[in-house]
Amino acid sequence: MSGSVWCISPDACGIMAGREGCVIMKEKSDTSQGPWKKHLETAVRAARRAGNIQIRALDKPHRVDFKGETDLVTEVDRACEEAIFGLLRSAFPSHDFLLEESVMPRTGSPFLWVVDPLDGTTNYTHRYPHFCCSIALQHEGKTVVGVVYDPVRGDLFTATADGGAFLNGSPIRTSDENQLIRCLIATGFPNRIKTARDKNLRKFSRVLFRVRSVRRSGSAALDFCYVAAGRLDRYWVLKLAPWDAAAGVLMVEEAGGRVTGLDGGPTHLYSEAFVASNGKIQEKLLSLLAGKTG
Repeated sequence: MSGSVWCISPDACGIMAGREGCVIMKEKSDTSQGPWKKHLETAVRAARRAGNIQIRALDKPHRVDFKGETDLVTEVDRACEEAIFGLLRSAFPSHDFLLEESVMPRTGSPFLWVVDPLDGTTNYTHRYPHFCCSIALQHEGKTVVGVVYDPVRGDLFTATADGGAFLNGSPIRTSDENQLIRCLIATGFPNRIKTARDKNLRKFSRVLFRVRSVRRSGSAALDFCYVAAGRLDRYWVLKLAPWDAAAGVLMVEEAGGRVTGLDGGPTHLYSEAFVASNGKIQEKLLSLLAGKTG
C-alpha cells in the first residue's frame, strides 16, 4: 500500500472524535476541487476520523442491535456517526443532514450531507476486513462532493462535481472492457431478502453465466468506488438507501462511467436500484438484467 503510514497503538488514537492518528495517508496534491475545496477537505477529515474509530474497535466485542432480522447496527456505527456529524456540523452549522442512524430535522438549507458512518456493518461485526465510511454533499439536489474511506487498505476515494475522481490523490478511471464475458461484476442482495419482492436471484443467475465472474462484497459504497477505479467493470443492485449510494454514484460518473436505473434512466438521491459501469456496454448489461439475452 504505497504511501501509507500505519499507527494502530492505543496512544495514537481514541474511539471517539478528536484523535485522528490511525492511518496517515501521504497523498498527491489534488488541485481539481474547485469551489468545493473546503467541503471536500472537511469530509476527508470526518471520514478518516470514522475510519480510525473502526480500526480501533475492530477486534473488540460489539453491542449489536437489529433493525431487521439481518440488518445490524453497532455502537461503532453510532460512534462514527457522532464523530462525523460533530465535525461537519461544527464546520457548516447551517447545513442539513441525512444520516443512516439518526433523524435530523431539515431547515431547508440548499446543502445536504448524506452520511453512512459504517458501510458494511455485517462484515465489520464478523471482522471481515471490507467496510468503509461514505460521505456525500448535495447542493440544490446535485451531489457535489463524495468521500469513501476504507481504513483497512488505506484507500481514500474522493470526487467533486466536474473535478474528477481520485484514489489517494491520484486520478482514477473506469475500465476499458467492452465484452461482458471478460467482465468482473459485483452485485448485492436486499438486507431483508426473505420479504423482498425481487430477491435478485434470477438476475444473478442470468448474469453469472455471461460474465467472467460475479462478486458480492457487502459494501455498496466500495463496489461503486471499485467500478470507478477499474477494479470492477460493472455493479448492479436493486435496493439501496441514499447514504449507500450518494458518494459512490458521483465517484463512478466523475471517473468516466455511467450510472442508471434498471430502466436505463437517470438516478436520484432516493433511487433504490442502480446499474453502474464504464458505460461501454451498459445497454448489454441492462438487457441481460431484464432477461433479454439475445
